[in-house]
Amino acid sequence: MSGNEIGQLSYLLVLLLVVAGYFFVSNRDRVGQMARHALLWALIFVGVIAAVGMWDNIRTTLTPMQHLSADGASVRIPQSADGHYYVTLEVNGTAQPFLIDTGATDIVLTRAAAQNIGIDPNALVYSGSAGTANGMVRTAPVTLDTVALGPVTDTNVRAMVNDGDLFTPLLGMSYLNRYAKIEIGNGAMTLVR
Repeated sequence: MSGNEIGQLSYLLVLLLVVAGYFFVSNRDRVGQMARHALLWALIFVGVIAAVGMWDNIRTTLTPMQHLSADGASVRIPQSADGHYYVTLEVNGTAQPFLIDTGATDIVLTRAAAQNIGIDPNALVYSGSAGTANGMVRTAPVTLDTVALGPVTDTNVRAMVNDGDLFTPLLGMSYLNRYAKIEIGNGAMTLVR
């Protein structure tokens, strides 16, 4: 801390002591009630700080998740707070979240996602390349044994493993074109088989 910051902190502490002293002296006949109120305000303050610190977890919990129709022919995916659409697919028997990206040609896996579903990214041949917003990246073609969204399962699905700094797997048009209809409206994307 700099000398200036220490001075400001000292000033605030002295001011707090003066204000607290005034309230204590002026309410000395009601010390118990004043202590209860002070404790109540301290708990409210701690609660607000905790809520602010945990807001991302709370928002994720309260955000509606993808919903399959009763017959499994359609899925409704709510728009997330960041304006994107996220869906969780079961790839090779493992749940894997994806960002839906209509600008992506293929299913694009990060190295971590590939490893999560049982593909060793170090054993792949990165023979392809793709143009991204961050420039050109190397890609390795792979075939996914199964890709399931609810009861609908596709087999032998083509995908790419990205060797660049991709933050989340992308669900591109090669998969989305398997659906007869894609609708966006009312804060959700609906995919219909």
